[in-house]
Amino acid sequence: QVQLVESGGGLVQPGGSLRLSCAASGFTFSSYGMAWVRQAPGKGLEWISDINSGGQSAYYADSVKGRFTISRDNAKNTVYLQMNSLKVEDTAVYVCNAHVRQVVAGSVTRHWGQGTQVTVSS
Repeated sequence: QVQLVESGGGLVQPGGSLRLSCAASGFTFSSYGMAWVRQAPGKGLEWISDINSGGQSAYYADSVKGRFTISRDNAKNTVYLQMNSLKVEDTAVYVCNAHVRQVVAGSVTRHWGQGTQVTVSS
């Protein structure tokens, strides 16, 4: 079955760094774009970053641009999020998702992970 499993979350101090991983299985990883979203306590989902299936193009929300870097290793079926210069406001559950265009239907198929907690606190 389709699975996306995040790891690498934890407690860090402001200014610190953390690298999240999302391991995929049960589908053709290299055919899917990947994205990271996050949800802070009491808040809705916020899109952070995405990367296309081949890893050539990446996009970032203004809130993380210059601090976070998304990457992928298709041989390992894994997408990463390197987070530097972390701020208290980065505290959230970070969730990865996989998406692919369904040409005939004109829709997008998405698979979601369970999330990993990132807490930035002094």
